[in-house]
Amino acid sequence: MAIVPSTPEPRKVLSPASNPGESMIEASLRPQSLEDYTGQEALKDGLKIAIEAARQRQEPLDHVLFYGPPGLGKTTLAGILAHEMGSQLRITSAPALERPRDLAGLLVALKPGDVLFIDEIHRLNRLAEEILYPAMEDCALDITIGKGQTARIKRLPLKRFTLVGATTRAGSLSSPLRDRFGLIQRLEFYRPHELASILMRAAGILKVDLSPEGAEAIAQRSRGTPRIANRLLRRVRDFAQVRANGEVTAKVAEEALAQLHIDALGLDATDRRLLELVITQFEGGPVGIETLATSLSEDVVTLEDVVEPYLLQAGLWRRTPRGRTVTAQAYRHLGRVPPQQMQALPLSMLDDSN
Repeated sequence: MAIVPSTPEPRKVLSPASNPGESMIEASLRPQSLEDYTGQEALKDGLKIAIEAARQRQEPLDHVLFYGPPGLGKTTLAGILAHEMGSQLRITSAPALERPRDLAGLLVALKPGDVLFIDEIHRLNRLAEEILYPAMEDCALDITIGKGQTARIKRLPLKRFTLVGATTRAGSLSSPLRDRFGLIQRLEFYRPHELASILMRAAGILKVDLSPEGAEAIAQRSRGTPRIANRLLRRVRDFAQVRANGEVTAKVAEEALAQLHIDALGLDATDRRLLELVITQFEGGPVGIETLATSLSEDVVTLEDVVEPYLLQAGLWRRTPRGRTVTAQAYRHLGRVPPQQMQALPLSMLDDSN
């Protein structure tokens, strides 16, 4: 089965989107078991129980949905589940399943216990989604034979399998599809010490001379995302190879990341440009996301999926019913004095539902 590449990476240094050219390197850095997987402790505890219970019953694992920002390890976890269950992993993505027969062909080819991973499952079209309903619930495939009044439905049995869906937009899934997953798990941003541990492991695989202080310096600027941390490690490695005899210390890491215009909070030029725009042209907000996208010559999806999540996590950004605003902390980070009215925002301004 062909592995479908992810959506092309936006032109952004710290984008968590996967780059097809780096897929082989990323695959080599992925842990193969839950014991080797760093972070997401609550999620891992739940998965360990589900896996052990399925093993004792000698049944496939229940269907699993992973959701959260990109780059946090959803694909890696799918591979770990297959490994822990002693099964084969089949990978595809929803945009590749344009016709119902594309999905039907995958389902028929599955062997007992196989794990089918569908990335960006929120983009699955309605006809393909309806094929999944009986497949997930009854391990069956309903096929329509004939047309018009002579049409009839034939049900084909399928081997019992585990569907693992991944999405960055859980709210975009239809309720019937979401309710058919037995396990629904959210992936959270990683803490710096967890990223530092991931970086030390990756450095061993890539044969990079990385000090613990160097790992910490990179981790602090990795936006809580392992994919970004590993990407920055490769860029710092290049810098150290040319400028510092290959040794990555805290000082070397900071110099390398400064050259990439990445600051101490992990913001790059695009992030700072967005914050400066809201502060200088819109007096701190609120301002609509479409207006910001037009002003920055970016598309709305890039701002919502790539830029905003970390700014929100870092406490620099708010989404309110009236639009986007920056926080007093954003002013301070950019070396500006926040306006007096930002010291005591009304409760309505703290609503990030939009």
